[in-house]
Amino acid sequence: MSYKFTTIISHEGKFFVARCVELGVVSQGRTVEDSQKNLKEAVELYLEDQPKNKKYLSQKAPLITSLEVNYA
Repeated sequence: MSYKFTTIISHEGKFFVARCVELGVVSQGRTVEDSQKNLKEAVELYLEDQPKNKKYLSQKAPLITSLEVNYA
């Protein structure tokens, strides 16, 4: 079975950090592509140890939005 997860990638120092929103799994790499590849592997390993009936395995995508804050 195939699932889609939301990924957020940020540039932190010399690395790109990739986060899987639904699972809280994090990985990194020197390039965006490396961080995505490493995150995919980390998520696959994470899912191997989880029961298949978990609610995060639904087909629904999370709501992604932005927030604007004034800071003095």
